[in-house]
Formats: sequence, structure tokens, C-alpha cells
Amino acid sequence: MSVASVRTQPFAGQRPGTSGLRKKVTVFQQPHYLENFVQALFDILPSQVGEFSGATLVLGGDGRFHNRVAVQTILRMAAANGWGRVLVGQGGWLSTPAASAVIRRHRAFGGIILSASHNPGGPDGDFGIKYNIGNGGPAPEKITEAIYARSQTIDVYRSLDGVADLDLSQPGRFELEGMAVEVIDPVADYAELMESLFDFDAMRAWFAAGHRMRFDAMSAICGPYARAILEGQLGAPAGTVVNGEPLEDFGGHHPDPNPAHAQELMAAMAAADAPDFGAASDGDADRNMVLGRDFVVTPSDSLAVMAAHATLVPGYRAGLAGIARSMPTSCAADAVARALGIECHETPTGWKFFGNLLDAGRATLCGEESYGTGSSHVREKDGLWAVLFWLNLQAATGQSVEQLVRAHWTRFGRHYYSRHDWEGIPTDRADALMAELRGRLPSLVGQTLDGLHLAQADDFAYTDPVDGSLSSRQGVRLLIDGGARVVFRLSGTGTEGATLRVYLERYEAEPARHNLPVQQVLAPLIALADQVAGIRRHGGLDAPAVIT
Repeated sequence: MSVASVRTQPFAGQRPGTSGLRKKVTVFQQPHYLENFVQALFDILPSQVGEFSGATLVLGGDGRFHNRVAVQTILRMAAANGWGRVLVGQGGWLSTPAASAVIRRHRAFGGIILSASHNPGGPDGDFGIKYNIGNGGPAPEKITEAIYARSQTIDVYRSLDGVADLDLSQPGRFELEGMAVEVIDPVADYAELMESLFDFDAMRAWFAAGHRMRFDAMSAICGPYARAILEGQLGAPAGTVVNGEPLEDFGGHHPDPNPAHAQELMAAMAAADAPDFGAASDGDADRNMVLGRDFVVTPSDSLAVMAAHATLVPGYRAGLAGIARSMPTSCAADAVARALGIECHETPTGWKFFGNLLDAGRATLCGEESYGTGSSHVREKDGLWAVLFWLNLQAATGQSVEQLVRAHWTRFGRHYYSRHDWEGIPTDRADALMAELRGRLPSLVGQTLDGLHLAQADDFAYTDPVDGSLSSRQGVRLLIDGGARVVFRLSGTGTEGATLRVYLERYEAEPARHNLPVQQVLAPLIALADQVAGIRRHGGLDAPAVIT
């Protein structure tokens, strides 16, 4: 065993997006590609964060194809670069929220998470890597930009030579060139944290009373966590968790918990003998979808309902310090914050923007419209945590999912909401669309188009209230009289071409109008979006690929 310095050359395009570096598996399989990025990370940490020699690193991923190979590569590189200890999930597994929990509980210097989240897996699928800092949250932009800058000049990386792969199949301890490698149970720390937050006794009683649930793990990493907690600790019948075995290709699923991709669950919840409660999680277990019997809860409404009832959950009995939501997420949570007399922060998309607010005690619950919800318990969104929150609410109130949401609409009004994804647009065309739209903004303000008066049109910018950092060009907003909005944003989570996301929201206070078809209510906004941005003209597409 010896430390080797391996000559290399930079790869173009290793700039992390909103959730790390994501590319096709075949890109990561190129010689030196992963190693360059990891070495760039290790090179910049001393100047950006602090000296890590002898410190603890957490490592794990969602088990997708290439995860096992990447874990072994990173272990050898960590030892060669002077880390003191690595906590790695058994089998190389750690869900993203569990990794955050492990970083925080063990006071690690940081962690490397291997995941492309909700993106497809397998040899022809996607792979990803990101770094989380010592608070358990995603690295802020100053770190990700430093990694990128270093990746463009790197000429050597350090690794161990002549080292066989470690057996990570069982908990245990190894040593690599003076670095301790501890293989840990990937579920234990997370499950203990969940038990400290929720009323497990009430939830056991809910199942014991004959209520039924269906949790679709989509053949991804959340399966072992859901089985251990729902079936193991809460007494849900065996089989409550379906598609619970993590597979490298997710069993062919697109592991994105939304009505378009969780069709098996949607069908089960619409059947005559549907369970009381349905839920799903994604590839790395940080997203969630919540369903009642033939009833879909939007992520925006989910955040708002959770916030309104938070004191029914033991971990939040003292109340909320504040709520934070991403800018494209509907304003439903804002209404709850006003009623509670607490702050509601509107941030750019990307969980990293919530970290400062959580650390400073300015927010307790956070949410994004892309099926992500979380709280101050970790610094990531957390799919199973959100499902347990809804389960706790049902056990505490005796109400169904649909009853909880409809009562919420009656009190606060309904924010009709939808997201249209225009996928696979050539990057140059997508950039041209956004550039043309930004150029038109000054002329749009004050116009009335097809009966819709544009009160404001801007390119969203965010000044962090904690550290004063500025994030600009975060999405174009059209704000319309009466509480309607259209938002345009290019996604940072894809791996090919560009995805234009169009977010549509319309507020309705009148209860008699709370049961209309969503796309019908939003039809004028859909037409306005295409008229203003020229989506079909620029994108060369006839319709969005996904509507949620």
C-alpha cells in the first residue's frame, strides 16, 4: 500500500448544479473523471472551510449503478489525502437525509453523497456527487464554485496504490494508510432521530386500529428505512412498503415521486379498496409524495398543512420559528405564516439556501414545489420524515389526508398550482428563450394580456438575511393582480439538454370554487406563459413532457 500521485488533465463542465455534479454514468466512468472532481474538492477545503487532516468524513449514496465503484475510489483517495476517519454506510448506502443526520450526530467535518436523486439509474442512467458541509447541508455556492475552478486547473490527484476493495457488506472497521474506515448501519441513526420527533405510540395505535397505508419506495434507497420504521417499529402490516428493495437501476422505475412517474401507486390509491394513506419517495429518499384515497396533495399544500398543524407533532410542539419556501413554490405557506405571526422566507431553488436560515433559527420548516419538504432536524429535505409527519397528523386528529387538506383550503383559501416541464430543449435555444424573456421584462409591467394585469415582472434575486450573500438571476416572475403568478426557470438537475420549468399559480378564496379541475383554472396562465416566452417557438416542442 502506497500513496500515488496520478497525472491527469481537466474535464470541461464539472460545475456543480443546485444539487451537485450530475452526469450520465458513462461520463463518470471515464478514467480520472470522478477522481478529478474529488481531488478538486479536497484541494479547496482547507482554504474554503478549514483543515481536514485527521477529521471525519461521511460517505454513502443511493445505491444506483456505479455507487459501489465510486465509494471504493473515494475511500482510497480520502486515505491518500489525510482524512482521519470515514463513516461509510453499509454496502456503500446512505440516503441523503440519513447522511445529513450522520454528519450532524457524529460532528463530522463533512460528507460526500453519491446520488442523482430522482433521475433514472442503471448503466445508461445518471450518476451524481455532492459535498455536504459540517452542518449536514449542501455546500454553499462559494464552495461549489471553488471546486469547479479547481477542477479546471487540476493536473494531479492522490490515491492509494495496490489496495483491494474493502468488504462493506457488514458493519465493521478497517484501516487504510492510517485512516479508519467504519462501516455503519445506514438506518440506525436516522431511525433514532425519527423516534425523537414523532409520536410513535399514536402511530402504532393508528395501524392497530386497522388503518392501512401503501408506501412505494420505487426500488430505491428509502426501502430499508421505510421497512425498518413503518413495518418494524410502527407495526404496519408486512407488505405496506412496496418496491422496497434498492436496485441499481431502480427496477426500471423513474424514481421521481409525482403523479406522472408513480402511476402504480396512483392506481392503487384510486381503487375501490384503496388504503387510507399513500406515499412515495425518490431515488435518494429526500423527496416525497402524499396521497389520500383518490386525492393528491401538492407539495406546496403539503408544506402549508404541516406548518398549520405542526404543534400536534412532539418535535414541533413549541411552535415554528419561521417557514422557508423556494420562490417557485406556491404562496400557500405564506398565508399560514401570516396567521401564526412568523416569518416566511422566499429563497432560490436549492436546499442549500435554507441552511443559513435553519442554522440561525429563522426557520423550522422548509419546502420546495419539487416534492421536497424538511425541517431543522437535518439540513436536507427528507422524504420519509414528511410521510411520518402526515401519519402523525392523521393519528393525532383522526382526520384523513383529504379532510385535512380541504379544511385547510376552507380556512386559508386554495392556491391552484401546477408545474409544466419542457424537457430536452437544446441548451442554446433554452438560453435564448430566457435571454429574450429577461429583455422584455421592463415592457411587460403594467400590461393587461388576455384580461390578466401584470403588476410586476422581474428576475428573482435573493439576499441572504443571515450572511448578506446575493444570488441573482434565479428565475423570471410574472406577478398578476389577484395573487396569480407565472414563473420561468431553467432546471439545474438534468444531465442532457435543458429543462424549462414553468410554474403556474392562481389563488381562489371562495370555497365553492375549490373543486375545479386544476389545468382548467390555470388555462389562462398557461396561454399567457407561451405568449410571453414563446416556448413552442424557441423549444421546438408541442407540449410539456411532464405536468405535475
